[in-house]
This record gives sequence, structure tokens and C-alpha cells, in this order.
Amino acid sequence: MATTPLTDFSFPSPPLPETLALKLAELVRLQKFAQRITSTLDIEELVPRIVDEVAASLGCVEINIFLRDPEQPEFVLAGVRGCTVHGKGHRIKMGAGMVGHVAATRTMHYAPDVTRDPYYMACEPATRSEVAIPLNREGDLVGVFTASHCELDAFSPEQLRLLQGLCAHVAVAVHNARRFGDEREQRERMSREAEEARSIQQALLPRSSPLIPGFSVSGLSIPAGSVGGDWYDFIPLRDGRWGLVLADVSGKGTAAALLMSATRGMLRSLAQTGSGPAEVLTRLNNMMIEDFPSGRFVTMVYAELDPPSRVLRIANAGHLAPLLVEPSGHRWIKHEHGLPLGISASKFSETEVTLGEHARIAFYSDGITEAAIDSGEEYGAERLLVQMQSPDVTLDGLLADVRKFANGTGLRDDATVILVRARGTESGSTKNA
Repeated sequence: MATTPLTDFSFPSPPLPETLALKLAELVRLQKFAQRITSTLDIEELVPRIVDEVAASLGCVEINIFLRDPEQPEFVLAGVRGCTVHGKGHRIKMGAGMVGHVAATRTMHYAPDVTRDPYYMACEPATRSEVAIPLNREGDLVGVFTASHCELDAFSPEQLRLLQGLCAHVAVAVHNARRFGDEREQRERMSREAEEARSIQQALLPRSSPLIPGFSVSGLSIPAGSVGGDWYDFIPLRDGRWGLVLADVSGKGTAAALLMSATRGMLRSLAQTGSGPAEVLTRLNNMMIEDFPSGRFVTMVYAELDPPSRVLRIANAGHLAPLLVEPSGHRWIKHEHGLPLGISASKFSETEVTLGEHARIAFYSDGITEAAIDSGEEYGAERLLVQMQSPDVTLDGLLADVRKFANGTGLRDDATVILVRARGTESGSTKNA
């Protein structure tokens, strides 16, 4: 049985009314324009792009974008096309001309005949009509946009609405580009300041190892960031003695570096007049309690080495216990008294160590023992001991072993070490003072 085909009752869509078609075309143009300008975050590239595209679309004599000066009530010409009188950088005060009037009122001003407009300031001889539109973003005035034409009443109501819509997007794009530029400038400034701080901090570290008869003394510090809070020093004292110090300032970054620098200066001064490590730390602590900001402190191990007697006197202010390795064994040199510096009044006890032949002692920061892998396992004191028990241990080798353990994770804290080796004479002995 034959089937009768279904009749197609569909009809072609009726043409859109001309006004609706124009509005849709305006919306499409607005959307494309907004996409192009909002994809640019460089203010030096954005503003010329805006003036060029608007001028090409509307056939204007002149297009200007004035941006608000954040420091004073003036507007700076940031983008211009078609003007032979003023160039980029030209300034207009608040309230002056159409730009100043629009800036003061925050509303669009249209002059269909510039010769009859009370606010128009003559510029290009060919100009007959001009519009100025504020660039407002969430109540903030970003700048003012102006467009001039060589015909009287050249801008239709539809074009004025389109320009107002464009200016809303321009205001957002300019705001975002300015903010991005400010943030980039701030990052660059901070990077420069951090690099300067790093250079200063590195200059405060010893440039070479001291030449001490009967001993080999060396130090190494690797900051985890651009600047660190760790610090070590070798201080020449009276009668051929040497002060050895390793410290860790709480916190990181520039603030820690500044406190480290201040601590270094105070300690170097006190070390010359003190009668031993315990007294030096006591006086230093008292000064820091008065001068340091609340919540900031320094852990420190300070020792004085007398080469003729081979005696090393050590005091500790809340720092990790130095590791002494001798042919007969090893010990962690712990102290009964000694809070971190800058917290409160504290007593500091001293330990004397006589460094005999082949004795080695290491002062180190927690960036060594607390270097960790992703699982949380730390390098630890035992791995440090294994390295120190090797007669050929070096600072570079120790740091290389720490990095190898971290397996690419990198040092999460500053890593600093002082290594003291004794040469010659008999085996060492120790006693508490």
C-alpha cells in the first residue's frame, strides 16, 4: 500500500526588523571588541589598540584616551590617534575642557556642534562634533575617552550607545592592565630588593677560611630562598684566639636577613671585650631582649678556640648540639643552660673540649638534619654522624649527600655548617665548665 508523503509545513523565517538587526550587529561588534581588548594585559599595547580600532570603525578625525593620574587631579593622554597638537603625556586638569567636565560629572557629554559647546577646547581645525565618555569601573573613574568627527552631529544615538558600551569594557580592560602592571612592577621591585639583600648577606659571610695553626676551619651556607636567616662567622680575637659562630634567625626572607645582620654586628663587638662564650651570649641576649621585635629570636652556638692549648670553649643558645668525632668515639655536646637569644633572660653554660689529633667537630643548622623527602623522612643526626666519621669528610661532600637524600625535593630551609679539624698532637679530652 503506497503511503502519502507528509507535507512540509515549515516556512522561512521572516526577516528581522531593521532596528533589531542593527542592535544585534552592535552587540556582535561590542562582543568582538571586548574579547580583543580584554585579552591584553600590557597597558602600553592595550591603549593604542583601542584607539586604532575605534578610529577605523567610526572614521573619526581624532580618538583620545586620557587616564587618571593616581597622584594628582589630572588626566594624562595615554593613547591618541589623529591629533596633531597634543601627544602622549599631555595633561588636562580636573574640570578643564570636555575631558575635565566629564571627569567631574562622571557622565557622557556630547557636542553635536563644537563651536557652540561651552566645554569644548579647540584642537583640530577639522573637528565639528565630539563626544567624551567617562571610563567608569565599579564607581571608580579610570579615565576619559573622546572621539571627534569632521561632520556636524556625526554620532547617532545608536553610535553613542555603542561607544558607551565599548567604554565600559575599555574601563575594565584598562583597570586590569594597570593592576597587572602594578603587580608586575612590585614583583620586579621585590626581586631586585631580594637580590640586593642576598648580595649584602653574602658579603657579610667570611670570604675565606681562617689560617689557624694546627687546625683546618671552614664554613658553608646555602640559603633555601633568595635570602636566608642562617649565618656563620670567624672572628679574630686577642692573643691569637678565634671566635666561631653559627646562628639561625627565626623566620625567612628580608626580615630575617636584617635581624641576622644586626646580630652579627652586636656579637662581633661583644666578642672583643667578653671573657668567654657564656658571658658573650649573656650580654648579647640582654641587648636583643631590648632591641628585637616581639616574637623574633635567634638560636646560636658560639665557641672560642685557643690554638696553643687546643681548647675549644662552647656556649649554646638553644641551637642544635655540635657533633664531636674523635678516634675513640663521638659525642653530641649538649649544654645544661641556654635559651634562644631574644626571648627572655637566661643563663648560658660552657663546655670545654680539647681537640686532639684527628678530632673533628661540626656546628650545623637544622637545614641539614631536617632536610626531608616527600614521605616526611628527615636526613637526621645519624646520617650526619656517618658523614662526619669519614676522615675525608668535606663541607661540599656533606651538602651533596644531603641533596642526594632529598632526591630533588631541594633544601626547604637554610643549610649551614662549620667544620673544625684538628691536626697533630695527642688525642683529645673533654671536661665540663
